[in-house]
Amino acid sequence: MALRAVIFDYGMVLTDAPDAKAHEAMVRITGLPVEKFESLYWNDRHAYDEGKLSGISFWQKFLGEAHLDVDQATVEELNGLDARMWTTQNPAMVAWQNRLKQHGLLTAILSNMGDSVLASVEREFAWIKGFDVLVWSYQLHLAKPDPAIYLQTLQRLGTRPDETLFIDDKRVNVDAAIALGMKAVEFSTVDRLRTDLIAAGLEPDLPLP
Repeated sequence: MALRAVIFDYGMVLTDAPDAKAHEAMVRITGLPVEKFESLYWNDRHAYDEGKLSGISFWQKFLGEAHLDVDQATVEELNGLDARMWTTQNPAMVAWQNRLKQHGLLTAILSNMGDSVLASVEREFAWIKGFDVLVWSYQLHLAKPDPAIYLQTLQRLGTRPDETLFIDDKRVNVDAAIALGMKAVEFSTVDRLRTDLIAAGLEPDLPLP
């Protein structure tokens, strides 16, 4: 079956590395050791991505669990820095998406993302409007690797799993796509992606990045 669509993860695929200065600022504001900060940060991230927490309530919960008493302005500052940290881009991958569209392929973003981060991305990056389908986890109260969010994306694209390529930087998300019958590649670098696409026999179906 010929390839008809490519689904991209957002973070660490269409983006560059997270903004280090924003991360450093968050750690500095909380005064926590980096290891403690990271533990608390990721503890509730999936709930944020599922829309069970907003950006503000995520940080209120974070600060409560850290036993830090701060004012609302600081909560909002942390929320803004968090959004900024994920508002980066990988120019080579953004350019490749444009080439895929010119080649006649459908493209989508399927991302685990919370409300405040999405607001920042929409404000800064007009290029996301060039995708045919945008699926943001918090809006559906579903997050990868739940199969339901992949099926929602396929339905919106109007493609079968075996006609669709999925690209994500997390192995668990790639495995979930494969289990549904999709072609899937774990992303690390553009060079590695090119090699993996050739190895998967997809070179005839799409321009290489």
